[in-house]
Amino acid sequence: MSTMPIRTYPDPVLAQPTVEITNIDGKIAQLAQVMLETMYQAPGVGLAANQIGIQKKIFVYDKGDGPNVVVNPVIVETSGTWTYEEGCLSVPDLHWNIVRPNKVHLQGLDLDGNTIDVEVDEYHGRIFQHETDHLNGILLIERLTEEQKESTKKELLRMRMTPPANSRDGLHLLFGDE
Repeated sequence: MSTMPIRTYPDPVLAQPTVEITNIDGKIAQLAQVMLETMYQAPGVGLAANQIGIQKKIFVYDKGDGPNVVVNPVIVETSGTWTYEEGCLSVPDLHWNIVRPNKVHLQGLDLDGNTIDVEVDEYHGRIFQHETDHLNGILLIERLTEEQKESTKKELLRMRMTPPANSRDGLHLLFGDE
């Protein structure tokens, strides 16, 4: 397998919601494998499909106990709050203390089409929220407080002036020209 370039802010693909996967087949399994390899090489703990330019509703993650894949994830309920330092492969080298719900109830599918219905908290829940945000077209910087945005404005402006990465190379191998 190979890896794909990770799209970075301000690439417009990151702001577009992804589409549900209607058929979990070999192409989706192959996509998940490429995503996992890309995530590990980065290195990161999670990666959403649109971060490599694929507008499909799927993310991969590994919180330290092995690789996982979630297809068509939906967060159905959250509760509590938890502040934790969070970064993003699409906003490289920057980290912020972000307040998010502590407990998360997520539903989705695995690569065999089996239902995933789990309640998790803290770090595990944060990964689910972060990657689901990506699939909904929400980037981490939208979760910053005004004070955090102001203090990192220079870095964000520098990133905005950098042309978006063109990670279309190799995508045709998985999905043709869609």
